[in-house]
Amino acid sequence: MKRTNILTLTLALILALTACGSKPAGDSGGSAASEPVTIQLGVVGGIYEDLWTPAQEALKAENINLEFVQFSDYVTPNNALANGEIDLNAFQHRIYLQSEVESYGYEIETIGNTFIIPLNIYSDKVSSVEELKDGDVVAIPDDLTNGGRALKVLEAAGLIALDAGAGFSPTVDDITAYHTAIEIEELKANVIPSVLPDVAAAVVNGNYALDFGLKTEEAIYKDSVLDVEEYWCLVAARSADLSDPAKVETYQKVVRAFQSEATEKVFNEDYGGYFIAVGWDQDLLAQ
Repeated sequence: MKRTNILTLTLALILALTACGSKPAGDSGGSAASEPVTIQLGVVGGIYEDLWTPAQEALKAENINLEFVQFSDYVTPNNALANGEIDLNAFQHRIYLQSEVESYGYEIETIGNTFIIPLNIYSDKVSSVEELKDGDVVAIPDDLTNGGRALKVLEAAGLIALDAGAGFSPTVDDITAYHTAIEIEELKANVIPSVLPDVAAAVVNGNYALDFGLKTEEAIYKDSVLDVEEYWCLVAARSADLSDPAKVETYQKVVRAFQSEATEKVFNEDYGGYFIAVGWDQDLLAQ
């Protein structure tokens, strides 16, 4: 009798401990469905982490752990996304993404809009574009799309004229006239701020300008072409992942978390409106 009672109690204890250590599927306390999901987001420049922090915090309530993966250039993030090394990236505008898709055959696409940022002209040597003279060197990004946009900025500033048929990504070969005979030097976008002491002026990508402490009010010319959708920045995902309803639902939550009042507060209060929300009314993941 004693031995039987001991065995019965032992079995009951084992069952009780097992019940405390696991819950059936669908139970709100600890099912596999409620396990946190980690999403790795590729970005370029520390400023992006600041911009995405409100979304990162909001997503915790959705059991989504948003991890930032930093890249030092514009070439690697799309390659990493296409190869499945990260889940999403958010660093580029639409023209650049389209160029990468055409060049490398990447099967990645836009799933949400983020903002547009100006592409301004900065200088350590002159205080206005009118002070630039023949022979002065002006640096621009060497990648096709940012370089093309930079040339459009130089045109808007009155320094050059471009072939009207060149589209959104002109090259230096599309320059039809120099109103000031500047010399254009094409450099990696991430190094341009560091060469400002060595050139007369430079067209600097917004995220690198911020990383180097360049302020919009210090620009000798401010980009005014901000309503062109092709220059809107975006969140990108692998096309193959968009056939998975669970991933689409998660990605929708990521996009919506970014497109929030908390994010706009960072735009306006922390960065003086340097970033402008655009396209938040477009649901690019709608079926």
